[in-house]
Amino acid sequence: MNIANQIALVTGANRGLGQQLARELVARGAKVYAGARNPQAVDIPGVIPLQLDITDPKSVAAAAETAKDVTLLINNAGTSTGGSLLEDDLSKMHLEFDTHVFGTLAMVRSFAPVIERNGGGAILNILSVLSWFTTGGAGAYTAAKTAEWGMTNVLRLNLAPRNVRVAGLHVGFMDTDMTADIQAPKSSPADIAKIAVDGLEADSYEIVADEVSRSVLKNLSGGVATIYPHLFETASAVN
Repeated sequence: MNIANQIALVTGANRGLGQQLARELVARGAKVYAGARNPQAVDIPGVIPLQLDITDPKSVAAAAETAKDVTLLINNAGTSTGGSLLEDDLSKMHLEFDTHVFGTLAMVRSFAPVIERNGGGAILNILSVLSWFTTGGAGAYTAAKTAEWGMTNVLRLNLAPRNVRVAGLHVGFMDTDMTADIQAPKSSPADIAKIAVDGLEADSYEIVADEVSRSVLKNLSGGVATIYPHLFETASAVN
């Protein structure tokens, strides 16, 4: 994919990784719609601000009507409630799934026909290393991202015959507002944006953007014993 020839829409483009993705795409010559609930919050030279709430079907439909020339959709918009699967109100689960799963799917359902009509292109879903692995916390987010990964795999097969490539990006913690309270090594969103756009240019289906994601991916074939060895250490101690 030649990025300079693309018309891109980035959701959640007013801050964090979304903002950096929009900047990187503009720098490489793409036309970019920057989607945000409040388009006045978009402060990126060269982009077209677009009012967009991916959890609102009317907003998604209006965006698809406005951005009729899109050939590249980046589903970046997200939320992180920190909700526990066992202890917190289910409303946190609903918000995570409404955003990462149903909101993302609404965008794909609305824009895949647009991309197809424009001769084909790509969709990139911003996933997470937590699609594959959990520390036990942020259960609502982890469950939603895992569901989004599964959805991405299905859509990849469904849309390939329509000349729409569906890719997923996996990454660990980034230095954004969403992770401000987390004490852990974090990647630069600008660096991850470059890796993501490089992956799109290379027509990659899966973009594994940092070392922690590569390590977890490598261990997936080992099953639960490899990914969560402490479970077996605990069991041995009890026995």
